[in-house]
Amino acid sequence: MQIFGVDIGGSGIKGAPVDLDRGDLAQERCKVLTPHPATPDAVADGVKQVVDHFGWTGPVGVTFPGVVTGGTTIRTAANVDKSWIDTDARVLLGDRLGGLPVTVVNDADAAGVAEMHFGAGRRRRGTVILLTFGTGIGSAVFVDGVLVPNTELGHLELHGHDAEKRASSKAREDHDLSWEEWAERVQKYLAHVEMLFSPELFVIGGGVSRKSHKFLHHIEGIKAEIVPAELQNNAGIVGAAMRAATGS
Repeated sequence: MQIFGVDIGGSGIKGAPVDLDRGDLAQERCKVLTPHPATPDAVADGVKQVVDHFGWTGPVGVTFPGVVTGGTTIRTAANVDKSWIDTDARVLLGDRLGGLPVTVVNDADAAGVAEMHFGAGRRRRGTVILLTFGTGIGSAVFVDGVLVPNTELGHLELHGHDAEKRASSKAREDHDLSWEEWAERVQKYLAHVEMLFSPELFVIGGGVSRKSHKFLHHIEGIKAEIVPAELQNNAGIVGAAMRAATGS
């Protein structure tokens, strides 16, 4: 069974048909740059461009980098334009895609669902936390396999700032940090999250997951197991398609 997944990020909008039996992309993904400013209309145009690239005519799952309530309404927009707040994303995107059925989900929650079913979190019980390091830091928290939605742990305060302002992948690039220097910041962030939630497992996702060999070995003093996401930066696309398959 194939369903289309789209992952809206702070830097790119990427998508592809997903083979839900394998939990992998059925075709090579298409990616366009996220417009700036990332207004609802501009981002919807980008989503349409990605979907139209494949001539897709079925259900579409879309991730969003912020809190999504009721599967439709955007409540936060830290890394896209603030005009997204209170937008009914399902209606907006469905109209832009010519009436295709659209399901909208928080981006990290989608990635977490995919990793728990097909990737690093499968068959894991207890508390599992997936953290996506990209333009910001997204989070997905699972307790015995059940998602606690919209946790937004990237906005925990760390040294007087949103954690994502110091420990995201973008922060590493903006401050020209070495991998070891950045790992020290990530370590402090993980220690703070561990103090609050005592997870058994951290799954490190986002684009940086494919470079885990450059920084994970520098992270010390964390009691929880730390592993890279197996689906890497495709997890959001796969999770979006999974949610669209169920219509939730």
